[in-house]
Amino acid sequence: MAAAEELAGRRGRGAEPGPAPGSPAGGGRGAFEGSPGGGRRVFSPAGEFREFSRRQLRDMERLFRQYDAGKDGFIDLMELKLMMEKLGAPQTHLGLKNMIKEVDEDLDSKLSFREFLLIFRKAAAGELQEDSGLHALARLSEIDVSTEGVKGAKNFFEAKVQAIHDASRFEEEIKAEQEEKKKQAEELKQRKAAFKELQSTFKQ
Repeated sequence: MAAAEELAGRRGRGAEPGPAPGSPAGGGRGAFEGSPGGGRRVFSPAGEFREFSRRQLRDMERLFRQYDAGKDGFIDLMELKLMMEKLGAPQTHLGLKNMIKEVDEDLDSKLSFREFLLIFRKAAAGELQEDSGLHALARLSEIDVSTEGVKGAKNFFEAKVQAIHDASRFEEEIKAEQEEKKKQAEELKQRKAAFKELQSTFKQ
């Protein structure tokens, strides 16, 4: 009887809603991406794309969200067409399809946020042909992808030093963000105090 009640309860509750597949999921903290096995895994931009700084990743996410008109966590063919037109490098229908195909790892004919980041990884590594649509996208987006990534290290020890440098750089960026927030909060507090003082002057 208890088992039957539990089964009924499960049916009543239904599946829990989750983030849209491939969506940046709020500030690049992680997203569900399709995997070759058919399951879903959490994608962490900062964890997988360590060659980019937090600021670069935020800029890329902002650009992705700007052109994800359907707000479904993907840039489809029509959204990419609009994006390239806005960037001043319009593409043919075939050109747009080839752009998606070059980074479309799950073969769904649209760009997830992770696949979008692959464009900038390829650009930073010099793996895009200069006359390609993806090269134009990366160049015209005004996102600086210059990096001192681990790829440039000549050997294991240099790579290890580079990894430590990247970790400390992330810590410094986080600390700088916290300091900026603290400064803004202090300024707001001072403005409120000044406003109250002004109010009390008028009341007298």
